[in-house]
Amino acid sequence: MEKLLSSSKEDDDHEILNLLSDGFCHHCHLLLHHRLTLLRKKRKSNGTLYLDEGLESSRDARDNHVNGSSSNSESSGKRNRKQRDSSSNGHHFDSSSPESLGSKQSDFELWINDGIVGDSKFGNEELDKQKECIRYSQVQCKKDFSLVEKVDGKCINVLQGLELHTQVFNPMEQRKIVECIYRLQWRGMQGKLKERTYSKPKKWMRGKGRVTIQFGCCYNYAEDKKGNPLGIVKDEEVDPLPSLFKQMIKRMVRWNIVPSTCIPDSCIVNIYDEGDCIPPHIDHHDFLRPFYTVSFLNQCDIVFGKNLQVLSPGEFSGPASIPLPVGSVFVINGNGANLAKHCIPSVKSKRISITFRKMDPKKVPYKFLPDPELEGIKPRFISFPKKPFLEIQQQKVQSAESEYETFSKNRQKKLNVEGEIPPLNGIGRHSFGKFKVNKFGHMQ
Repeated sequence: MEKLLSSSKEDDDHEILNLLSDGFCHHCHLLLHHRLTLLRKKRKSNGTLYLDEGLESSRDARDNHVNGSSSNSESSGKRNRKQRDSSSNGHHFDSSSPESLGSKQSDFELWINDGIVGDSKFGNEELDKQKECIRYSQVQCKKDFSLVEKVDGKCINVLQGLELHTQVFNPMEQRKIVECIYRLQWRGMQGKLKERTYSKPKKWMRGKGRVTIQFGCCYNYAEDKKGNPLGIVKDEEVDPLPSLFKQMIKRMVRWNIVPSTCIPDSCIVNIYDEGDCIPPHIDHHDFLRPFYTVSFLNQCDIVFGKNLQVLSPGEFSGPASIPLPVGSVFVINGNGANLAKHCIPSVKSKRISITFRKMDPKKVPYKFLPDPELEGIKPRFISFPKKPFLEIQQQKVQSAESEYETFSKNRQKKLNVEGEIPPLNGIGRHSFGKFKVNKFGHMQ
């Protein structure tokens, strides 16, 4: 392998690639070529480039470049890579508190994750497009939510407009986002975020006291000490959307989850401890519809209904309950946003969610400026309904059986007219002279 990697001639490169990629598909061929290129770069730069599954440079190497502390970053790099390996095997992550991140990471720069943004870091755009296409094909969308209730004397589906997109963010991406949120929480605890960005109310009863972090605008859940009413506070400033959150928005637009006509410009992060909840409510109309909730750490249920019951502190009941898997994006729109109330009953384990929303242009804070990074984003893929594989196969079989039944009836009519009865040959086929017809109506 040393000789293979030390070769610098183009002919030798071609032979090596052909030898190692013999029998590979086009995608694997590109991946192998990409890895060999990175290995060469690593040798030339005395091993300063770490490889993460052959596609991403290690965050530790980037920290080393910024902080200039090679010895410390090498040891922490090995430790963090080991944690990445263990965490990527499942869909749940270590729910450690933000205090465990330590003060050295309080000013950690929020690096863009290649796996989320989908942009090429090493110049191989073709490989990036293939990766993104494969990831997009794994996303499943459910839109047929239904709950008919009476509204002003009319029977209406109050869940119309809801969508659930699963597997939008994979386990590695989820881990990076959760780490980012813990750092933001730690910064908020240290007073390094603007005053109204971070909030941790006192936990005076069950279901009260979840941590919230707001970006883009300050939203009042009730009238505050200054007399500002419920809704967006126009004369308060909070921190802007973090870079990683903007990459999440870009992905959701590119993947037809977020319409390019309603790109979010604000969000709220909810950090739940066991027992925390969100009471029944309809989101304020200072925010346009739709809005989007991304779930992390653990799955929970969101409850919908025209009228929801409060059973006890943190416990609610309603006619419709929808599970929110980790890594999913839940879109709340239409009747589901305007007619039905929704709530999160007390969670059974630690959970994090990010709800992205677009402010009504008339309600934006006085000093708010649109982010140029979030302007002009367009979908990358053509939107089409995705059906489960088994459902598609079942439809094909039903169509074939219907075709065969029609063919059999028409053939039988013709045979009855001619006075002939086709014998069954014992294996489900009718014989017509030299030809045989299978159950799908095809001549053999």
